[in-house]
Amino acid sequence: MTVRRAVVLLLVASLAAAAGARAAGEPSRATGADVAKVVTLATVRARPGAGPIVRLLATRTSWGEGPQQLLVLGSRIGPDGHEWLRVRLPGRPNGSAGWIRRDVALVHHDPWWIDVSLAHRLVRVYRAGVLVRRFEAVVGAPRTPTPIGLFAVYELDAQPSPSGFVGAWVIQLTAFSDVLDDYGGGPGRVAIHGRGGASLADPLGTARSHGCIRLDNGAVEWLAGSVPAGTPVRIHV
Repeated sequence: MTVRRAVVLLLVASLAAAAGARAAGEPSRATGADVAKVVTLATVRARPGAGPIVRLLATRTSWGEGPQQLLVLGSRIGPDGHEWLRVRLPGRPNGSAGWIRRDVALVHHDPWWIDVSLAHRLVRVYRAGVLVRRFEAVVGAPRTPTPIGLFAVYELDAQPSPSGFVGAWVIQLTAFSDVLDDYGGGPGRVAIHGRGGASLADPLGTARSHGCIRLDNGAVEWLAGSVPAGTPVRIHV
């Protein structure tokens, strides 16, 4: 092997190592996030290209059977030479993440960001870092708190009766209650939803829900018509 060829191979190896160590597509309020739409059955691994299988992901969500769209937390070149995406998983425990190959998904950019302040009981909505709307909310009661962390919109479900308890829309998140394993026949998944019927007894700006985030129907209708599945949702104190 010539010296020149050895130098070229060393450079290629260095660039590959750098790519493998670099996380790309990390979500931020200023720029939004990448979202991966799963287009074929995806194997989720604990590490990029290696490690145990964490779970399998279908192309459709488990509840409303909408497209499976996952928040991308970063990317890396695996030991197999393929690009792998680290994605927020839509299951317990909260904060779960795993790696899928990029070629099982279509990746697009989402400029939206939802910020939920539990202390101020406010939902702020940003687009490319610019505050677009803000809504007063009902958040989790002390015994059934809204979980804290970086989550994502899982699916958006229109409701048959806007005057019902959850209002016009239920925007399900990848977040789950930390204290309820089951609620209302579901797995304790946390959502942003509207208000109607008995839920109107809890005023906006209070902490009285079972963990979900309640908005007025007009607010949740606007939100459901604006943000897509996969949008980051940061919930904090």
